[in-house]
Amino acid sequence: MMQAPKFSKKHLASLDGPKLKGIVGSKHDKPVASLMSITSDAGLIGSTKGRITIKGDIMSTGIGWTAER
Repeated sequence: MMQAPKFSKKHLASLDGPKLKGIVGSKHDKPVASLMSITSDAGLIGSTKGRITIKGDIMSTGIGWTAER
């Protein structure tokens, strides 16, 4: 596992280059993730509206606890 600051320093800077389209992460020589830079996030805002349904209380873990234990 790589800590986030080390990952950022090592890999995210390479996405700023004009030739690189993205990074593919692999596990046992099989692709498991891809990381790509975007030029604008304007298209992402509101893009899932009406496609996601929230079930239950998203502000709770559902596990009861008290701070005085």
